[in-house]
Amino acid sequence: MTDLTTERMELRLLTADRAEYGELMAELDGDPEVMRFITGTPTPRADIVDRELPTLLARQAAYPKLGRWFAFGREDGAFLGWFELAPTVPEGREGEQPADDEAEVGYRLLRSAWGSGYATEGTRRVIAHAFDTAGLRRVWAQTMAVNLPSRGVMERVGMTHLRTFHVHFDDPLPGTEHGEVEYELLRP
Repeated sequence: MTDLTTERMELRLLTADRAEYGELMAELDGDPEVMRFITGTPTPRADIVDRELPTLLARQAAYPKLGRWFAFGREDGAFLGWFELAPTVPEGREGEQPADDEAEVGYRLLRSAWGSGYATEGTRRVIAHAFDTAGLRRVWAQTMAVNLPSRGVMERVGMTHLRTFHVHFDDPLPGTEHGEVEYELLRP
């Protein structure tokens, strides 16, 4: 198990013996503002506990150097959100094995943690793990073009805008017409 720390946070890796973190995910994903640029609506608790959590645990077992870390304040132990390195399949090759030299970095924080630098601090630490421990060549991230706070995090951690692209959604979120953006950072 590889837990990580930053100056202000403990990042605890999701493992089978920490399955109670599913409740923390439900709390986070239950906030419509947190989900604004992801699904646009809160995620039902049952979906998280019955579907998402088992999927994450299986993925963690298959890719032990990657994973989802739950962030807690070092000073007060309060839950802040999570950070993630997820295996990715090269575009157009769905169904194939994920690339072993890259991962997608992600983050999601409670509203109470927004604007405090936690997203940048945690993302930097997870990227350092990606390069130094997991031996990855590339880390990338994606969001809606209109999600300026998330794009700001990507830029502050040194990621470079790679492309803007458009995806068709049957039920698009407001702002979808501006496209999605992809950022990347290559191992120094």
